[in-house]
Amino acid sequence: MVIKPRGGREPCRVLALADDLSGAAETAVALRLPGRIVLGPAPAAPPAEGEALVLDLDTRQLPAEEAARIVREAVRGAAAGTVLIKKTDSLLRGNLAAEAAAYAGGAAGLVIAPALPVAGRTVRDGVVHLRGTPLHATDAWRAESLPVPPSVAAALGDLRTAVVPLAAVRSSRADLTGRLRDLMAAGLRPVCDAETDADLDAVIAAALPLGPGVRLMGTGGLAAALGRVLGPAGADVPSPRGPLPPDQPCPPGRPLLVVVGTAEPAAVAQIAQLTRAGARHTALPAALLAEAGPPLSFPVDPHGITVVSVDNSRGILTGSARRVVAGLARAVAAVPHPADLVLTGGETARRVLDTLGVTRLHPAGEIHHGAVHCRTDDGRSVVTRPGSYGDTGSLLRIARALRPVHPAVPGDGPAVRGDRPAVPGVGSVAPVPPPSVSSAPQGEVL
Repeated sequence: MVIKPRGGREPCRVLALADDLSGAAETAVALRLPGRIVLGPAPAAPPAEGEALVLDLDTRQLPAEEAARIVREAVRGAAAGTVLIKKTDSLLRGNLAAEAAAYAGGAAGLVIAPALPVAGRTVRDGVVHLRGTPLHATDAWRAESLPVPPSVAAALGDLRTAVVPLAAVRSSRADLTGRLRDLMAAGLRPVCDAETDADLDAVIAAALPLGPGVRLMGTGGLAAALGRVLGPAGADVPSPRGPLPPDQPCPPGRPLLVVVGTAEPAAVAQIAQLTRAGARHTALPAALLAEAGPPLSFPVDPHGITVVSVDNSRGILTGSARRVVAGLARAVAAVPHPADLVLTGGETARRVLDTLGVTRLHPAGEIHHGAVHCRTDDGRSVVTRPGSYGDTGSLLRIARALRPVHPAVPGDGPAVRGDRPAVPGVGSVAPVPPPSVSSAPQGEVL
């Protein structure tokens, strides 16, 4: 069935590209269109009219040249008339310069709007701000190996850009459309300031009349603005919040496995809330996860909620982070019970699903901002959430949405690899009082 968009627009196809899985899921639910998430970069069938295809290209951790090649190939496969949007990280991380240059290639123009107001991430004078503080004056890039870019233009490297200030964004639609057209005619890519969702709505309203040859690039906030235009008039599709509706039940006998791929104090507080509610928690040592060999095993309650995280209290060796997440994914895949999953961090989520052989997800709704509920082809629930999102109660809210009523799960247990005896210091992690949570985004070590 083709859903009629708001404002009498004709239904169109949307192709969205993301560099990690949590971003892809965030984009899919923001677009409010029927569709699917494909774990690429392998080619996928194009979207039908009135539908969205969201491709997780999995390029966040790749070398820049390879990431750019994958983006070029994905764009090359887009059918004529398709609306293209490239999802970017709101903190400007990843292969942004290389992927933006590849994405801009062959386009009639490129409109960039990297603000994410719902998360306190705004853009003024071409500079990303976190709750009013310039990105380069925060510690949001503390886990990155490169220096933080002082502006969006700096993050985009050699791509020729021009700032569109707030005053222009908030001018009339005709004036903003004309400004975008003039900048693109001069060979420039407009970088639009935005502090509110209304600003992003204005950018979309001014950009779409320029035609499908003009591509869009921004965060989930820009995707949501596009969804407010292209999505169906009337009910949103899909965007439930809180407990899942009756037509989306989770089987009561299936275990819920929460896989935490972040290593900030906020993650400790989130896990503590779950353990106090009765969840079982096991922390697997990073050093053992990074080793080759049989996967680590850990106890999973077949009817309750289990949390597994990475114990990096002794640090993670330089260059071993990807081996650690691969080991975590193998440990999760070895769980004998088919489980519903909560996966924090795009890299963690992708590696777990790759190891399980999941290649496609169907968006079902959003529990809270960034916490997206999807279904696998076999009906299991998967919730993804970026590592940098979520307050202290995030994981508890997700668990309650998936399991409105669940029995208490007492105790924690040891983790072992194969038939090894329990490793000293592994497994039991007592609940701890929640530490103060910084307003800075959480880092992801995996």
